[in-house]
Amino acid sequence: MKTVLVTGATSGIGEACARAFAGAGWRVIGTGRRVERLEALKGVLGDAFHPCAYDVRDEEARDAALAALPQEFRAIDCLVNNAGLALGTQKAQEADLNAWRTMIDTNVTALASLTHKLLPGLIERKGAVIMISSVAATYPYAGGNVYGGTKAFVRQFALGLRSDLAGTGVRVCSIEPGMVETEFTLVRTGSQEASDKMYGGAHPMTGEDIAQTVLWVASLPPHLNINSLELMPVSQSFAGFHVAREG
Repeated sequence: MKTVLVTGATSGIGEACARAFAGAGWRVIGTGRRVERLEALKGVLGDAFHPCAYDVRDEEARDAALAALPQEFRAIDCLVNNAGLALGTQKAQEADLNAWRTMIDTNVTALASLTHKLLPGLIERKGAVIMISSVAATYPYAGGNVYGGTKAFVRQFALGLRSDLAGTGVRVCSIEPGMVETEFTLVRTGSQEASDKMYGGAHPMTGEDIAQTVLWVASLPPHLNINSLELMPVSQSFAGFHVAREG
C-alpha cells in the first residue's frame, strides 16, 4: 500500500485529494491548521488517514509532526503540494505588503522547504511530487500580482525539479487549474457574496475534478511523467487583452 502526503487537506482540492486517494487504497497523511476538520476527515476515512495539524509555514511544528508519524505512514511515496492561498484583489500599488508576505511564505517558502525535506525518501522510493499551481502562473490579470508570481514559481520549480531528478525515477508534475469552486475566493476576499458572484452561473470545476486528476497522475505507470497539466472549465477562457483608453 502506498502513502501520500497532502498539504492543505482541510478543504477544497486538498480535502478532495485525501478522499480520492483513500478511496483508491492509499494511506493518506493530511496536513492543515484546522484540527477539527482533520479529525472530521479522520472520522470519515478511518485508519487510511493520519491527520497532521500544523501551519505549513511553521517548520518546527512540521518536523515534529513528521517525526511523530506512525510507522505505517513513514514511507511517503507521493507529495501533493496543495496548501496555498490568495489574499486580496487590489492592484500592486494598493496592496497590503503583509498579505504579499503571507502568500510568499505559504505558496513558495513552505512548499519548497517541505519538498526539500521529503526528497531523499521520495528518491529512495522512486515516488512523485505533484504541485498544485494555477493558470495564474501563465495568464496575468489585474490584482493577481504576487499570487500569480507565487504560482509561476510553483510551476517553474516543478520543471526545475524534473530536470534535477532526471534518472532518479521520481516523477514531477505541475497541475494548473483555472476556476475551481472551493473556499478560495472566500479566503481571498473575506466575502461570501463575492465568492457566490465569482462562481454563480459559471459551471466551475470542483475540488473533486482536480483530485481525480491528481490521483490519475499519481497512478500512472512509473515510466510516464506528465510535466504540466492545465485545466479550465469550458466556460472560462484566457482570451482577451485589457486596454486602458484615454478620454
